Amino acid sequence: MPQDPTERRVVVTGPPRRTRRTSGYYRPRTEIDEQTTLGHTYVRSLMRIQLRTGLVVFAVLALLIGPLPLVFAAAPDTHRLEWAVLGFGLYPPLVLLARWYVRRAERNERDFVRLVEDR
Repeated sequence: MPQDPTERRVVVTGPPRRTRRTSGYYRPRTEIDEQTTLGHTYVRSLMRIQLRTGLVVFAVLALLIGPLPLVFAAAPDTHRLEWAVLGFGLYPPLVLLARWYVRRAERNERDFVRLVEDR
């Protein structure tokens, strides 16, 4: 069957559906795997944030527990108060501090993974 000479094939073009990144772009995960300077910077930033979180917890812990010997020395005849403070009064702040630290450390790691996975 001969084709009608008025019908021609038409090429339809449009914007590409999926664009690839340029070849010069590296994902952060690649930077970390290849141990480049930028990858080292990413890992150092996570380590610095985790260290800062640990130092904040240590400072709060030192301010919470550090003055206790001075308080106990100022009131020498209050042995029951000492045991009450050490046995019951100190644990709730320690548990709250530990819970805050774990949640903060997990959030830091989640943010780092989100950065590395490029989401």
